Amino acid sequence: MNHTEGTFKGVRDASIYYQAWLPEVSVEAVLLVVHGGGEHSGRYMNVVNHFVPLGYAVHGFDHLGHGRSEGAREFVERFDDFTHTLTVYYKMVTASQAGKPVFVLGHSLGGLIACYHLLDHQADFQGAVISAPAIKVGEGVSPALIAMSKILSAVAPRAGLVRLDASAISRDPEVVKAYVNDPLVFHGKTPARFGGEVLKAMLRVTAEVLKISLPFIVVQGTADKLVDPGGAQMLYDKASSTDKTLRLYEGLYHEVFNEPEHAKVLEDVETWLAAHV
Repeated sequence: MNHTEGTFKGVRDASIYYQAWLPEVSVEAVLLVVHGGGEHSGRYMNVVNHFVPLGYAVHGFDHLGHGRSEGAREFVERFDDFTHTLTVYYKMVTASQAGKPVFVLGHSLGGLIACYHLLDHQADFQGAVISAPAIKVGEGVSPALIAMSKILSAVAPRAGLVRLDASAISRDPEVVKAYVNDPLVFHGKTPARFGGEVLKAMLRVTAEVLKISLPFIVVQGTADKLVDPGGAQMLYDKASSTDKTLRLYEGLYHEVFNEPEHAKVLEDVETWLAAHV
């Protein structure tokens, strides 16, 4: 496969890092990866290694404040910072892959970004692959924390709130070790503004999910401790799509593409994509 990388100007002219993995053969379709919070586009090599040999071009970018992109770590002025940058990158990708079907693949925060974006731009995509979407406020999130997030987002937007539990991303200790030691991963506390904007985006997706009508597949581990697995079920139940699939994986943690059983998850996604290209 061929690997390319570079930068483009995103929201407020921030330098945004992107990379792509292209097959040696002709491109059948495009997977546009929208990564999760605190991480970066380079953590999807299981997806890359599975799909590029099948003729898929895999394109990804690092969100503002993530990975190799500019910006204060995991900080946004508003949630639309994410979707604005996604729109710019989408136009770049489709210019280079003219006429090819494009599928958005969003994981975790990326699943929220993808769903939020689809509310207004789903006609741009052939379909969506949504992994462990952070679209439902978890039962364990107290009203006090939600209220504090809203207040701090306004008065102390850079104040740190919570730190992600790295041990909850995967049951594979090597995946966790690599994550902990990855210098491109943000290991600090989530800024209040980020939390407040994510909360608002969750509420919008929950309120307007009926608008989503394109074909999609949702993949979700039932033992996910980082997002509420009920979000995947909610998306499946309430979206108006007539062509929708939900795959629940018993006992799997948050990063289903990086679990010991990731081959099974990728095969399921492959089967779904093959039916929709």
